[in-house]
Amino acid sequence: MTTFEDLPPYLLGFPGPLRDRLVAAVLAGSKTATTGLLAAYEAEREPLPAAGDRTVLLDSAERPVAVLEVTGVRVVRLADVDLRHAVDEGEGHASVAEWRASHEEFWHSAELRELLGDPEYTAGEDTRVVLERFRVVERLG
Repeated sequence: MTTFEDLPPYLLGFPGPLRDRLVAAVLAGSKTATTGLLAAYEAEREPLPAAGDRTVLLDSAERPVAVLEVTGVRVVRLADVDLRHAVDEGEGHASVAEWRASHEEFWHSAELRELLGDPEYTAGEDTRVVLERFRVVERLG
């Protein structure tokens, strides 16, 4: 039998206020989707998530707070992200433009550019992004 200790970690953003807000939104049920850069998966040599995958959501202190199950994954151009996905990210965005501006601010941060190994990285219309949907299977702690 698999226990949550055997599951891979699920990290939203970087530790700190952003991660704390995102984890709280997941636990509140308002965040049921997230978006990652395909380039980040490639830079970390991390396989793309797949429906049915289970992970353990960690907070900023790296404490396990919930078991998540992936319910869907799509890889699309940044220009093709729709309003439903933007709203389901649970960050209060009322438009795709607002969602995109928020995400580009994160994707253009020094931390993410360092992870990508590209200090000049800029996302654009044709940037490939990974749209992931998930559900909370179990709350921990």
